[in-house]
Amino acid sequence: MKKTIKILCLTLIYIICIAPSVFSLSKIGSRGDEVLKIQQKLNALGYGIISEDGIFGTETQKALMRFQSDYGLTVDGIAGEWTLRSLGIKENNNAHYSSADYELLARIISAEARGEPYSGQVAVGAVILNRIAHPSFPETISGVIYQPGAFSCLYDGQFYEPIASSAYSAARDALNGVDPSGGAIYYYNPRTATNKWIRSRPVITTIGRHVFCE
Repeated sequence: MKKTIKILCLTLIYIICIAPSVFSLSKIGSRGDEVLKIQQKLNALGYGIISEDGIFGTETQKALMRFQSDYGLTVDGIAGEWTLRSLGIKENNNAHYSSADYELLARIISAEARGEPYSGQVAVGAVILNRIAHPSFPETISGVIYQPGAFSCLYDGQFYEPIASSAYSAARDALNGVDPSGGAIYYYNPRTATNKWIRSRPVITTIGRHVFCE
């Protein structure tokens, strides 16, 4: 019994004292180099003029929430794992993707989402990555993109057009885990889609001209 209580106490101490530093959550009241990096990134991205003092105050929180909203993240004003990755502060779990994968993802985003809101471009990239994780699809970016009949832009010439600069940024954000689609594995334009099956899929969200679904 005493041994069990001792283990529980040690676990509680770990959660209180050690876990926060492991998961590195920056929020109101936090101080340090990570907060300074967050402030510098937010200023560089144009999310306000924040004092770069390493102190997580209300100015930093408001700017961070605007960033989270624009990038399809949970808007909680806390710099958790995915927010830090999206800011480019924390190492990307998708680092195993090559520069060729990045280029290919940017190309399909440009072809499929040219003229769409930026969050819609990121969402298209996220769908590609969501398919990789899904058992019904190939396990590589090239496999998903070149799957027969998957994307019409490969057949109408759009895929080979010059890549829009925003598509490169969108590909980077998608690879960093930003997913405005909410986990979708399909999307379509309701104005042009004629396939009845795709229209029957449960809808997750609509961004610009695209409907994202399960």
